[in-house]
Amino acid sequence: MLMARPVLKNLLEQYETLSALHAERGSKETLRRLEDVSYTLCVSTGTRDIDAALTAARHRLATTATSPGHRARHAATKNARALAS
Repeated sequence: MLMARPVLKNLLEQYETLSALHAERGSKETLRRLEDVSYTLCVSTGTRDIDAALTAARHRLATTATSPGHRARHAATKNARALAS
């Protein structure tokens, strides 16, 4: 499954934050949100468990971050922002 890099990155960040909050507080609301994000990560990465989803998402982000196309888009965005300033 193909997912936009910012969306996948956001899901990973949400998972990490909610996981830490759940370990700290253990509230039902935090657990529910953690389960929702876990499910979304699994669906987004085409996996069935959160460990596999996290591995796949991290691999996909690392791969896209080092691809020539990503570097070119990042440079173009950076240049456009500099010109707009």
